[in-house]
Amino acid sequence: MDRVGAPLEGTRAIGRLGADGPWIGFGYRAGVPHLVVGEADGTQDAPAAKDLLLALAIAHFAEAFDEAPPDFEATQSDLSALVRHLMQTEMDAGPRALLSEAVDAIDDGLAGDAVAEKLAAARSPATASPDPVELLLVEARQLAERG
Repeated sequence: MDRVGAPLEGTRAIGRLGADGPWIGFGYRAGVPHLVVGEADGTQDAPAAKDLLLALAIAHFAEAFDEAPPDFEATQSDLSALVRHLMQTEMDAGPRALLSEAVDAIDDGLAGDAVAEKLAAARSPATASPDPVELLLVEARQLAERG
């Protein structure tokens, strides 16, 4: 559960939503992963479910967005830690094993498309949007509207 007023920590961007658009990424608030959308004047964030966080990682490894701001650019280590967090909080053995495979793929430095495939396999079958990039665009738009 989020603590009110807890600072956003470990903020990392995976890319920009257009050449001059806001960036999208993740951070942690009281240890809970959040979706983060940032612009020059600040950020908006909200708690993020597993499939949304996996969509971020997939988009990163698929190089689906324009380059992230260098000051916040996510590294493979950052994404490995994010997926490892998801793995450690996953209660179901099947998805936990798929997340473990994805962590191994990231840590082994496999090609981006191979890592993206492992991450996609770990997504919930009932995900409303099968396209991770479209899911991120919708969520980023909704987050910006709330701000």
